[in-house]
Amino acid sequence: MQATLKSSARFDGVGLHSGAPARMVVHPASADYGIWFRRTDITDRDALIPARWDYVEQTALCTRLVNGADVSVSTVEHVMAALAGCGIRNALIEIDGPEVPILDGSAAPFVATFIERGIQGLGTADRAIRILKPVEVRRGEAVARLDPAETLEIDFHIDFADRAIGRQDKVLNMANGAFVRELCDSRTFCRQADVDAMRAQGLALGGTLENAVVVDGDRVLSPGGLRHDDEAVRHKMLDALGDLALAGAPILGRYTGHRAGHALTNELLRQLFATPGAWRMEVCDDTTSRRLPGVGVKAGDLRAVA
Repeated sequence: MQATLKSSARFDGVGLHSGAPARMVVHPASADYGIWFRRTDITDRDALIPARWDYVEQTALCTRLVNGADVSVSTVEHVMAALAGCGIRNALIEIDGPEVPILDGSAAPFVATFIERGIQGLGTADRAIRILKPVEVRRGEAVARLDPAETLEIDFHIDFADRAIGRQDKVLNMANGAFVRELCDSRTFCRQADVDAMRAQGLALGGTLENAVVVDGDRVLSPGGLRHDDEAVRHKMLDALGDLALAGAPILGRYTGHRAGHALTNELLRQLFATPGAWRMEVCDDTTSRRLPGVGVKAGDLRAVA
């Protein structure tokens, strides 16, 4: 069944790219409400922004949502992944700045707080988007694809010249607490050369070695090193779950990403919904609901990565 939080959850921090401070509060919401953002610092025009694929403005570094009044919120992918990975389909997210706080660079702080606040069923059946035939988009060597499957599976491949990352591959069935156990603590990552270039352009102003994994060749510069040997590909899977959550309902299908990023995953959703016969919305029976990401998640799942 659909779920929401039992009580509101608050997060304070700075945005990774803007460096702007923000206070964000995730509130419970009723069944079929979906996920919405509201900019509490905007009072002169529509400040509500739906967390939906067709409100995404294409950016290479993060996922940014923009409404018809040109009100935006960026870097939404980590909190969206945490909501999806905890099975929370309905929430109002109030934020007093332009960017979601980066916290430690992963989704674990969101997940831990959601589990602490409690997750409650709403007594209404889940709806899910079933993939009926393959859909694929490409940009150069980058590929994103959806294929039919009985539950959401993510298959991701990355290949970086830096030896600290290199080539990494991982496949996960996202049913139940898999996201919380396997992915939620994996942090955003970048190369030192990219950090320097972004800062020269006025980006990554809130980035530190404490909220991102920074590599330089074969060295990991962040204190404490990696949380997983394959933390980079795990984080790419985290991002993919957050971006796929913008479909508006859980996906029953296999997502394959090869060097894919935020923009390509959004392009894949646009292609999916523009392709006749590629999908259908269905009401989930009990068996299907139990296979959705986050259903039955518990504190013990988080302890596996804490």
